[in-house]
Amino acid sequence: MIILEDARLRAAISPHGAELQSLTPAGGEDVMWGAGPEWPRHSPLLFPIVGRLEGEALLHEGRVHRMPKHGFARDSAFHVAARDRASCILELRDTPATRALYPFAFTLTLTYRIQDGALTIDYAVANPGTEPLPFSLGAHPAFRWPLGDAPKTAHALTFEREETAPVRRLVGEKLGPGRPTPVEGRTLWLREDLFADDALVFDQVDSRSVTYGAPGGPWVRVSWSGFRELGVWMKPGADFLCIEPWRGYDTPVEFDGPFVDKPGVMTLAPGDAARFALTIAPSPAA
Repeated sequence: MIILEDARLRAAISPHGAELQSLTPAGGEDVMWGAGPEWPRHSPLLFPIVGRLEGEALLHEGRVHRMPKHGFARDSAFHVAARDRASCILELRDTPATRALYPFAFTLTLTYRIQDGALTIDYAVANPGTEPLPFSLGAHPAFRWPLGDAPKTAHALTFEREETAPVRRLVGEKLGPGRPTPVEGRTLWLREDLFADDALVFDQVDSRSVTYGAPGGPWVRVSWSGFRELGVWMKPGADFLCIEPWRGYDTPVEFDGPFVDKPGVMTLAPGDAARFALTIAPSPAA
């Protein structure tokens, strides 16, 4: 386990999956979900896909490759390229094993950094190969719900901007058409039945930050850049809420084609790189 800390914040990151496993303000409580039996993860990394491909089949140049839900990065061993007291760099590169699932050369680098009471994760995807690199990327941090002593139903997500666009839901294993948003202006009041049909998928989100918590209680602010979509998810009966900036999303019901043409997939030319960032800032301990 890699421990990063300063006077205001402490984080624990596992090189397995480059996964953030705890985030604790000085003198306060860990804001991350504890990976209980309802869902045994903390903050998995989604790469090279977000969501699921139909039949777990990645079609490329007439060949079918088996691609598990959310990809393989979350279950891969990352190389620790650098670390100090408040930062670390974790890297994953293609291997013969990854090429059996995903026939592309890539480098995926995560830089974790604590500064000014917040944790920032910088993501870089690079194409060292000779052909275009199609991919999706997503963050999936799970926060305790409730935070503090307020009941679960007192909690809300407050978006940076008003969100009026429709949201999408899963229909079976594919992403269905838009439905009226449950967001009221900038506020999404949280209740478990919102997630009876799995995640809320904001594929037209205008905001680049949300604040999660209950009035008068502790809160967590999540902000991002580079990511275009947002998923919000919990498993009914469990005590967590996932706030998930994505670049990509599940396979839409109307799509049936090769991976390079899948809606939401980003493509890098040989030698190019793309960068994304996620910042998690918990409220200071009382």
